[in-house]
Amino acid sequence: MCGIVAYIGPREAYPVILKGLKRLEYRGYDSAGVALLNSGLKVYKKKGKVADLEESIVGKDLHANIGIGHTRWATHGEPNDRNAHPHLSNGGRLAMIHNGIIENYAALKQELLKNGYHFQSDTDTEVLLNFIEYIQVNNNCSLEEAVRIALKRVVGAYVIVLIDQENPDTLIAARKGSPLVIGIGKNEHFLASDASPIIEYTKEVVYVNDYEVAIIKPDELILKNLGNERQTPYITKLDMELAAIEKGGYDHFMLKEIFEQPQTIYDCLRGRLDADLGTITMSGIEKYKEQIMNANRIVMVACGTSWHAGLVAEYIFEELCRINVEVEYASEFRYRNPVINKGDVIIAISQSGETADTLVAIENAKKQGAIILGVVNVVGSSISRVSDAGAYTHAGPEIGVASTKAFTAQLAVLTMIALKIAHDRGSIDKERYHRLLHELNDVPDKVKATLEQHEHIKAIAEKYKDSTDSLFLGRGYNFPVALEGALKLKEISYIHAEGYPAAEMKHGPIALVDEKLPVVFVATRDSYHEKVVSNMQEIRARKGRIISVINEGDEQSTALSNDVIVVPEADEILAPMISVIPLQLLSYYVGVARGFDVDKPRNLAKSVTVE
Repeated sequence: MCGIVAYIGPREAYPVILKGLKRLEYRGYDSAGVALLNSGLKVYKKKGKVADLEESIVGKDLHANIGIGHTRWATHGEPNDRNAHPHLSNGGRLAMIHNGIIENYAALKQELLKNGYHFQSDTDTEVLLNFIEYIQVNNNCSLEEAVRIALKRVVGAYVIVLIDQENPDTLIAARKGSPLVIGIGKNEHFLASDASPIIEYTKEVVYVNDYEVAIIKPDELILKNLGNERQTPYITKLDMELAAIEKGGYDHFMLKEIFEQPQTIYDCLRGRLDADLGTITMSGIEKYKEQIMNANRIVMVACGTSWHAGLVAEYIFEELCRINVEVEYASEFRYRNPVINKGDVIIAISQSGETADTLVAIENAKKQGAIILGVVNVVGSSISRVSDAGAYTHAGPEIGVASTKAFTAQLAVLTMIALKIAHDRGSIDKERYHRLLHELNDVPDKVKATLEQHEHIKAIAEKYKDSTDSLFLGRGYNFPVALEGALKLKEISYIHAEGYPAAEMKHGPIALVDEKLPVVFVATRDSYHEKVVSNMQEIRARKGRIISVINEGDEQSTALSNDVIVVPEADEILAPMISVIPLQLLSYYVGVARGFDVDKPRNLAKSVTVE
């Protein structure tokens, strides 16, 4: 959600910033802009894509060795040129870009209006920028000090980066709640919302912490807290490769990431799971293993696709570990004053590790004595640093806005944690434990076999691409898969889709069923299979169009279905990692058939860093 890029050093800043903004397009945005400083501060910004900005400034003076760039996802003020970032201060001396939301901007704006300030945009960002300028002018202080004073008054989330026309060798940046990473080169520094714009130039980075201000010169990086105390930058080496953020011959990142899943699940299991020895090694969990084993309850907090992964994990943990599990929307959990007891285990699930609601939820729970475990993909992300322990999914960069490989990697990690705790707790018999380890080891190959049906699934997508509504139904472990399938279709194709437990279909949604309605059943063989077949018959009796995801030899489901997709059989605990694959492909091919940009669906952002 929004993207920040900045550069200072000997290179031409504009090409670095422009390429970086293109790398951040996956985050979701509606306008773009740059500010460059060279014998004057020049700001160029445009509604639309980065390509529109690039085209609009052909022939302009773009020479500079310092600059800032931004892709904006609209919050305050509609998407247009004047609300795009960067913004200029009233005095024209400062330019700023900002991710996040300033919640008390209206009060600050009234204060500034009384002091003669005027505004060119509807944004909270311009208010904060002018507030900083007002403090700098009235206190006759440095920009660094003005930023620190201003941020003590600010309520909300932010990453800000400022250029000062009178100090052309310095960038000032600060962070609270939104991500900021600084790449360290030879006499140069790169700033970005994540590492993807930086990896081409350096692998040494510093992740800025909340309430830190960075003073960045070509050959110097200083970090301070809001109390003006120096902080020691912790340099991390990136393990990301440039090839991982390129399409690699695929038409879209989403398709590439769907097809990467045999490898990403394998990478997640590698070094942790040894089926032959019957061991699961997870050093990030070991320290708190006893607390997890003895916990009265586990609460999983997440948003979107990660919440669906949590729902699957709820079934797994309760069945294998016999521990009470609750799954909460982070956006609700953070506000509803939940009962949290010391020793409760909170598992935060997030692809980016920066999801604002999830981050605040676990910070609040940690203050109340809960143990926080993070299941995230991005190394060094905020959730990983706030957590007491946890496990990385090792899925690699996920560029497509609609999450695919992160979901299956999250399920792989959560399944391993549950199996480890169940084994050590003695709540699973040895025979089933060893069988599940071997079956989990086989999941990458079963996913690969499922992907080989992509042309068949593409043909099914062509048949249903003009539908206006759809239902996704499943029971037990496949119910969250149905929810995920519906979410994917909504995100990518803009077709209204709802996921339900198959039995609940009779309590309302069945009223929608007619000969035009596609109903997708996730109907792999499990303990609920006969009941699901009965639900299919209810849909068939009302002339609904049935698409079913089934196992080989399921003649009952085949006879009731208009279209079937056959997936390899697996234990019901592991089946979701396989049965979700056809739903990802179906959504992808429907979106493409409808002519949409499936990597960047409208109004959506990859990393949701605001409420």
